[in-house]
Formats: sequence, structure tokens, C-alpha cells
Amino acid sequence: MQVQVHADDSIQGGDSLAQWAQEEINTRLARLKDYVQRVEVYLTGVDALKSTGGPGKRCVLETRANGRPPIAVNAEAEKVHEAFAIAVDKLLRAVDTDLGKLKDKNGRESVRGVEDPAVG
Repeated sequence: MQVQVHADDSIQGGDSLAQWAQEEINTRLARLKDYVQRVEVYLTGVDALKSTGGPGKRCVLETRANGRPPIAVNAEAEKVHEAFAIAVDKLLRAVDTDLGKLKDKNGRESVRGVEDPAVG
């Protein structure tokens, strides 16, 4: 699984933060490694949080999965690590939901998840 980390100028940490984020993604999404090809992490500062009104951080995660549309989630918190953890939890739920759409109610492959070999 490929992990790309992008951070704006307001985020401190540089390469060590990027390395940490890559390790966390690979660890937390390990069970999805056959499904998820790439995860992009965007870390930015926000002027005011919706909940407290103070400055905060935003984490946006976008996945690219095999033959599926991209999935993106975001989270805001006072600290980068908090926003990142919340976003990863949201991403896991979103990917699980998407995987569930590939199965019918009896656990068999759904036609929605199978690409037509005649098209191409």
C-alpha cells in the first residue's frame, strides 16, 4: 500500500511526521492491504475549530481502492495526532461500508463489484 503525506507550512514535524503517518496508516489499515492501493494524507491548519473556536488542525485522508471510486474523510482537532486518529477511524468505517457494498445479503459477490470483461 502506497502512502503519501502532504502537509502545509503550519504543520510542524516534517519528515518525522510523514514517517509516523505512513507507519500508522500501514499498521491500522493492514487488513485492507489487498483492497486499498494508495492512501493520501493531507494535514493542514485551520483558523478556527467549529467546536471551540480556537485554532486547530485538519486531516483529510483519501483512499484509492481496486476498481472502486475514491473515498475521502476528514477530521478536525486541536492537535495533528488527534485529527489524524479520528480521520483514520472514519476511513476504516467508510472502507468497510464500501466493501460491504461488494457483497449481497448472503455474503456472495455482488454484480456492483464485478467489472464487465466485455467492456474495456
